[in-house]
Amino acid sequence: MDTIRNILLGDMTQIAGNFLWLLLLLTVWSICWKGVALWKAGRAGSKWWFVILLIVNTVGILEILYIFIFSKMGKSGQTSRAVNQI
Repeated sequence: MDTIRNILLGDMTQIAGNFLWLLLLLTVWSICWKGVALWKAGRAGSKWWFVILLIVNTVGILEILYIFIFSKMGKSGQTSRAVNQI
């Protein structure tokens, strides 16, 4: 009985250790992308995007989409308005 308990506890300890490494990796990944996205939103004056990115945690997915898609959409819209005014 003790042998079975030791085997199960050993496996659980190994799983918990692996989970902690995965959690640490995801945390660092998310913080890096969130920092860049918040910086870009702040520099662009996008208050709503800044608040959404600050509150919602999507493990970097929303942040990556903002950096590469949504932040560029706002720039192209501003450029076209400036051209139309000239």
